Amino acid sequence: MITTRRTLADGREIIYFDEAPTDRTAVDTRDLPQTTTHSQARFDPLLGEWVVLASHRQTRTFLPPADLCPLCPSTPQRATEVPESEYQVAVFENRFPSLSTSHASWPATVEGSPLTPLQDGYGRCEVVCFTSVHDSSFARLDQKRARLVVDAWAHRSAELAELDGVEQVFCFENHGEEIGVTLSHPHGQIYAYPFVTPRVAKISANVARYRKSHGANLFGDLLATERAAGLRVVAANDEWTAFVPPFARWPYEVQLYPHRRVADIPELDDAQRDAFAALYLDVLGRFAYRFETPMPYIAAWNQAPTPKSGVPRDDWWLNLQLFSIRRAAGKLKYLAGSESGMNVFISDTTPETVAAELRGVSA
Repeated sequence: MITTRRTLADGREIIYFDEAPTDRTAVDTRDLPQTTTHSQARFDPLLGEWVVLASHRQTRTFLPPADLCPLCPSTPQRATEVPESEYQVAVFENRFPSLSTSHASWPATVEGSPLTPLQDGYGRCEVVCFTSVHDSSFARLDQKRARLVVDAWAHRSAELAELDGVEQVFCFENHGEEIGVTLSHPHGQIYAYPFVTPRVAKISANVARYRKSHGANLFGDLLATERAAGLRVVAANDEWTAFVPPFARWPYEVQLYPHRRVADIPELDDAQRDAFAALYLDVLGRFAYRFETPMPYIAAWNQAPTPKSGVPRDDWWLNLQLFSIRRAAGKLKYLAGSESGMNVFISDTTPETVAAELRGVSA
């Protein structure tokens, strides 16, 4: 993998990832003001969770037509976020970030609410463009390009984890307008958080309790039981298994686990990265062809928190959660009272049926 770093007109960084040496000298010709955005993080004392306020994102680009897509390569007629005329994988700082490396001074608590701690919304948000082809998707990438994306995730995860104050790095993709995607070009995002997210904190605590009670790894035991049962396994290869968790909360949900434990994406070796690319494309293809139209989905990497977070990493087992809000042809799962109000999910499907359906899908 060859990386090339450049700077956009407003001072943001862009990094090109190529399979072989490639001349990347294009200059951003746009007249943009320097990017200076600030966010807040406010602590909810009832739930013990941080909430990020980023009101400047109200003005971000929303569903532009294809000929105005900001993620397509630049042309002589139109400059975009990517100055080159073509690219393989490109990663750049988000122009409308939820978290920013620009520090701001805030009071210790929210005005009029001493019970609500307030801190700088420090962090970094990046956009990961999987291909320069607008009318494509991750599922349509070939295996070499998918592997290049994995390498880009690993590169960015390792580097962002080194930033002062960053406690967790989250790589993800939102796919499909029903999910809330505002740009249809094939892309994902990376958030570098200044705190450990609620999901990871809760999982870490449960993993620690399981270790104390059973002397074993909770992730590893879950993977082993699912591989042995086979009932909910969708697909597998020598290095990875994709299965519908027996406790799935989303209508269509698949989790991908490496057979050998690693804490985060940078720790994956070449064999694991190659095998993931192959299996992930397989599973995405099953999502794309389950119904007449491809399913909207969220793909979320669950990595260990960074060492500076203070959360133990020794038992963490990297995994990817892929899920869709589509529950049937033409029907979506809405998070209504029980889910949104009480965080108690009520599923319209059963894991065993979903696994069987996905196993039966062929591209």
